Amino acid sequence: MLIPSKLVCSFRLQNSVPRTRLIQELDKSAFYPVVLINAPAGYGKTTLVSQWIEDKKNVGWYGLDEGDNNSDRFAVYFSAALHSAINEEVDVLLEENRKANLLALFNQLLIKASGFPQHFYLVIDDYHLIENDEIHEALKYWIRHQPANMTLILISRSVPPLSVASLRVQEQLLEIDINQLMFDHQESVAFFQARLGSELKQQDIIELCNEVEGWPTALQLISLFAKNKSQTLQVPLQDIAKRLAKSNNFHINEYLADEVLNKVDKSTRLFILRCSVLHSMNETLVEAVTGEPNSRKKLESLEKQGLFLQQMANSKWQTEDDSWWKFHPLFASFLNFCCQHELYDELSQLHRRAAQAWLKLGYVTEALHHAMQLSDTCLLLEILDEHAWTVFHQGELQLLEESLNSLDYAHLTEHTNLVLLKAWLVQSQHRHVEVSGILAEFSRALNENKVELSKTAQAEFNVLRAQVAINSGDENTALQLASDALKDLSENAYYAHIVATSIIGEAHHCHGNLAEALSMLQKAERMARQHHTYHNILWSLLQQSEILLAQGFSQAAYDMLDKASEFVKENHLQKVPMYEFLLRLKGKILWEWYNLDKAESMAVAGMNALQKFEDKLQCLALLTKISLVRGNLDNTSRLLNEVEQLERSHAYHHDWTASADQVRMFYWQMTNDVAAARNWLIQNPAPISDKNHFTQIQWRNIARARILLGQYDKAQEILDNLIETAEKFSLTSDLNRALIVRNRLYFLQGAKELAQQDLIAALKLTRQTNFISAFVVEGDVMAQQIRNLLQLNVLDELVLHKAQFILRNINQFYRHKFAHFDETFVSQLLKNPKVPELLKISPLTQREWQVLGLIYSGYSNEQISDELQVAATTIKTHIRNLYQKIGVTNRNEAISYTKELLALMGYN
Repeated sequence: MLIPSKLVCSFRLQNSVPRTRLIQELDKSAFYPVVLINAPAGYGKTTLVSQWIEDKKNVGWYGLDEGDNNSDRFAVYFSAALHSAINEEVDVLLEENRKANLLALFNQLLIKASGFPQHFYLVIDDYHLIENDEIHEALKYWIRHQPANMTLILISRSVPPLSVASLRVQEQLLEIDINQLMFDHQESVAFFQARLGSELKQQDIIELCNEVEGWPTALQLISLFAKNKSQTLQVPLQDIAKRLAKSNNFHINEYLADEVLNKVDKSTRLFILRCSVLHSMNETLVEAVTGEPNSRKKLESLEKQGLFLQQMANSKWQTEDDSWWKFHPLFASFLNFCCQHELYDELSQLHRRAAQAWLKLGYVTEALHHAMQLSDTCLLLEILDEHAWTVFHQGELQLLEESLNSLDYAHLTEHTNLVLLKAWLVQSQHRHVEVSGILAEFSRALNENKVELSKTAQAEFNVLRAQVAINSGDENTALQLASDALKDLSENAYYAHIVATSIIGEAHHCHGNLAEALSMLQKAERMARQHHTYHNILWSLLQQSEILLAQGFSQAAYDMLDKASEFVKENHLQKVPMYEFLLRLKGKILWEWYNLDKAESMAVAGMNALQKFEDKLQCLALLTKISLVRGNLDNTSRLLNEVEQLERSHAYHHDWTASADQVRMFYWQMTNDVAAARNWLIQNPAPISDKNHFTQIQWRNIARARILLGQYDKAQEILDNLIETAEKFSLTSDLNRALIVRNRLYFLQGAKELAQQDLIAALKLTRQTNFISAFVVEGDVMAQQIRNLLQLNVLDELVLHKAQFILRNINQFYRHKFAHFDETFVSQLLKNPKVPELLKISPLTQREWQVLGLIYSGYSNEQISDELQVAATTIKTHIRNLYQKIGVTNRNEAISYTKELLALMGYN
C-alpha cells in the first residue's frame, strides 16, 4: 500500500512569492530531458517547482525519504508517479511484480511511457536522500532511454551521481542552482510585504536580504518572528538576520522554541509534540497516537497558523476525507529534540500507538519503524512473527535486519522462524561466514534451554546448513543435509525447497553424476520460475551450462549462457555477483573456441561487474590465459604477477586456485621453467578425487609439472587415471584435454604411435567440444604431429577441417608468441651480450624483423605478402636483404637462426 503523501506536491502556494524569473527558466523544460534544481536546504526548490506545475498537465510527483534507498520501494513509487504523469492507473501486472529488479521494472515502464503522445513531467523531490548505487545506476539507465516527450525534474541538495557533467556537455540538462534560487531584492520585498504589509521599509528589507544572502528559510523565520511580535517589535530585523545567518542548529532550535513553539497554548504544544513522532500523518493516525478527537480540524488550524505543518494537495491518490500532512523537516527535527525531553515518559506509548495504527492501515514497514523504538520488544516480535517473511520477499532487507538486530538473542531464539529468517537474510547478501555463526549460536541456545525443534523447522535449518557446506566444498555433507531436509519440509517452504534441490544438483555435479545433477538443476529452475526467485533461476542456468560443458556440449553450454544473458537483461541483474560468473563462463568457452577477442571482452566485463578487486581472480586468470595464447609472454608475466599478489593477500577456494595454476603451467611449459614447476609440486597437494572438472584441472596441472620435470612415468599414471575417470563419468571436455596432455607426453617420450592414437582421438572429440585453443597452446609439438597426420590422410572430412584450422591457428599463435619481433623485443635482444655481432653491425629494419618472424612461423612468400599487405616482389627483396644481414642462404638456415635468437631470450 502506497503512502499518498509521497505522490503529491508538498506545498500549498497561497502565501508563496511568485518566482517569475525562475518560472520563465523552467518554461524551457520541455526542450531538455533532465532538469536539475540543486541547492542547500531552505532555498525554495520544492516551492519553485510547485508554482511551476500549478497550471501544468501530465505531471507526476515522487517525494523521497530515507526509506526510498530500498530499490524495490523506489521502483514501486517511481512507477506510481509515472502512471500519474501519463494519466493512467497503475498496471496490475507491474504492481504484482514488486519483487522484480529495479531496472526490470524500468524497462517495462519505458515501454509503457513510450506510448503516451503528449509531453509529460516526472518530479523527484529530495533526491539527495538516495545513497543506493543501484538506484543511481538505474536512473542513469532511465535518462539514457526515456521517451523524447518526457522531462525528468530532480530536486536535490547536492549534485546527484547521474553523469551530470556528460549531460551538460551534450546540452541535455537545464540547471537551476543556489545562485539563481536566492531571493533577489524584488522578491524579498514582495515576500515581506505579503506577510507584514508595509511595516518594514523597502531599504530595510533589501539590507536584510543582503545580510542573509537571500536565504528564503531565514527570511521566513524572521517574518514569523516579526508577525508574532506585531507592533511591539523592538529588536532590529537586521540584528536578527545576522544572528540567524551565523547560527548552528542549536540557535535555530532556540529560535523555533522561543518564537514558535513557546507561543502556542499548552494543549496545542502537547498536540504538536505528540504528532511529531509521525513522519507523515492523516486524521486516523493522529487520533490513534494523540487520543484527540477532531484531529482534522486541529491539523488544519496548525497549518493556517503557519506552524510548519504542510498539507498535501488533493489528487487521485487521496480523497477530500483522507488528507495527509507532514511537518517541515527543520521543524520536525526540532520537535524530535523537544520530545526527548518533554515527552520522555510517554514516548514509548506514542510509538506503540503509532505502530499499531500504521499496522491497521496496512503499512508494515512504518509499523516496524515505531516498534523498534520500544524497549519492550513484544510488539516488534508480534509484527515480525506475522509479517517478517513478507517484508523479506518485498526486499526491505535493511529495515528487516535492523528490526531483527533490535531483538536480544534470548527473545529471538523463542521464535525459530525469525532465527531462520535472519540467517537467510545474511545468506541472501552472501555473508556466508555470518550464517555459520548464527546457526552455531542458535544451536547453543537450544541446548541451554533444552528446546527441540520440530521436524519441519529442523528441515529448514538443515537446508541452510547444506548451503554452508556446499559453499565450503563439503559436498557430501551438503548432499546428505539437503536430501534429508526435502523429506520433512512443509509444502509452503518453497524457498527452502528450491535451494535444497539446487544444492543436491550441485553435489551430484561434484560427484561426477552429471545426468542426475542436470535433472535436479532443471527442476530447481522450474520451481524458481514458478515462485519468481530470480537469483535462483540465474544460478540454476549457470550450473546447467557448466554441466553441459563438462559433458562436452560446448555449443549447448554457450546457448544456455545466452539464455541466461537474456534473463539478466530482462530483469536487469547486471549488478549481482553471479553476472560475473556468467560472463566468465562465456569467456572460457570462447577461449576454447579460439575466439580470443570476444573472450577478452567477457573477462573485462566480468571484472567490471565486481565491486571487490579480490573477487576478480578468476577473470584475471582468464585474461592471462588469453594473453598466453596470443603469445604476449611479457603481458602474461605481468598478469601472472597480479594473480599471485591476489593469492598472497587473500584465501581462495581450491577451484579458483586450480584455474590460476593451469595458466602458470602453460607459461612454465613455454618458458621451460623447471624450477618453478618443482617448487609448485612441493607446495600443492593432490586433490582427493578426480570425478569432476574442478579436480581434473588440478590433476592435469600436476601431470604437466611432472612432464616438465621429466617424471614421465608418474605423469602417465595420472593421465591414465584421468582418462579412465573421464570416460566413466562422461566428462568429455576433460577427456579431450587429458588426451592432449598425454599426447604431449608420448611425443616427448618418442612413442609416436601412441601419441598419434591420442591425437586422433582428441581431434575426433572436437566434433563435439569444438576445442581449438587446447591444441594451439601446445605449440610446435602439436604442429609437427598435425602436419604428419595431414600427410597420412587418415582423418575424415570434418576432423580434417578441424586439424587444418588448428594448424593455421598454431601458425598464428607462434607468429604472436615468439616470432612477432616488436620494437621492445628487438631492443632487449640487441642488449644481450651473446647476440651475433653481425646483427649489431647490420641491424634489421622493423619490416625485415616481421618477415623473419613469419618465415619462422612457416609462412610462404605468398602468405607473407598477404599478411603484410605488400607486393610479393617486395617480400623477395626483404628476404634477400635480411639473409645478407644475418649471414644465411636459405629458409631452413633462417629458421634455425631465429630459434637461436629466441633461445637467447629464454624461449623454449
